[in-house]
Amino acid sequence: MDDLVAIPCLFMRGGTSRGPYFRLADLPADVRARDRVLLAAMGSPDPRQIDGLGGADTLTSKVAMVSPSQRPGVDVDYLFAQVSVDKALVDTNPSCGNMLAGVGPFAIERGMVKAEDGVTRVMIYNVNTDSRIEALIQTPGGKVRYTGDVAIDGVPGTAAPVRLNFADIVGSKTAGLLPTGRAQETIDGVPATLIDVAMPMVIFRAADLGKTGYETPQELDADRAFFARLETLRREAGRRMGLGDVADKVIPKAAILAPPRQGGAITSRYFVPHKTHAAHAVTGAICVATCAVMEGSVADGLALRPPGDDRLVVVEHPSGVFEVALATRGRGAAMDVVGGGVIRTARKIMDGHVFVPAKAFTG
Repeated sequence: MDDLVAIPCLFMRGGTSRGPYFRLADLPADVRARDRVLLAAMGSPDPRQIDGLGGADTLTSKVAMVSPSQRPGVDVDYLFAQVSVDKALVDTNPSCGNMLAGVGPFAIERGMVKAEDGVTRVMIYNVNTDSRIEALIQTPGGKVRYTGDVAIDGVPGTAAPVRLNFADIVGSKTAGLLPTGRAQETIDGVPATLIDVAMPMVIFRAADLGKTGYETPQELDADRAFFARLETLRREAGRRMGLGDVADKVIPKAAILAPPRQGGAITSRYFVPHKTHAAHAVTGAICVATCAVMEGSVADGLALRPPGDDRLVVVEHPSGVFEVALATRGRGAAMDVVGGGVIRTARKIMDGHVFVPAKAFTG
């Protein structure tokens, strides 16, 4: 047997993240073996990920695994994995809405979905969150188009739009929209909203943690005392949300909010969870947008709520803004989320094989 094993993959940017996209069938069926292979492919654990495809950052140490779906009305199943940069840890508990933007194009490129002339609809089942997403992919002439004139903050240049319409997003990992039944509660003296829409999150007002909410990611990351405090609060939030001990999990994610300054609805700093996101996660933006329009949440007094129940909620973040199309009904703790949609872009970067040591398969 060769000492290196070649695994087919498509290396893509999805939204503001990037990483390898695999056919699930090309990876080991045993989860422990699969984790070893993914760690080897990304070059983890190593702060530079010098021996793999990872980019030494949480946003560039992500993996998408895609397979044809057996579920009625669904084209493909999507399993996301967050590969730790400096630890031998592969986490499939959360999802990634940015990497999700590349799933439809990947499915078409790999022949899992037949492209239409114009726009191709790809129905995706997110294994991580037990939810369905409709992806609308630009396919003029029956081929995926990656170039276009849509710009998203956090990515240079422009590209073709990928519309993602989320369904079944309430209670992605917990018992419901508000796992504790309250729009706001206190953790160790700090007001918080524990909420689960597309991503379980604990959300605070920045001022309650001694921040303005307008700090750069670098400024926040340099304050290790702040992150130690945030982690203590996050672990207690995880316990209250029914997620158990989350010390070694990346969920719930955390965010701090401040009033908008660029004409949006709310300003957010999103944590992943031990580092500040350079922009904002897709699923996290949907969750923050929901918090922003919910009466009685920690966003009260901060957010400029758009009127109506079907609205565009603009979340301001360090790299610009994130627009969320959010449909809700009801008010306060009784509010329900009907659906959420976002526009992302994706780009095919490299198509080929990643080579990993054969011993990763055998342990």
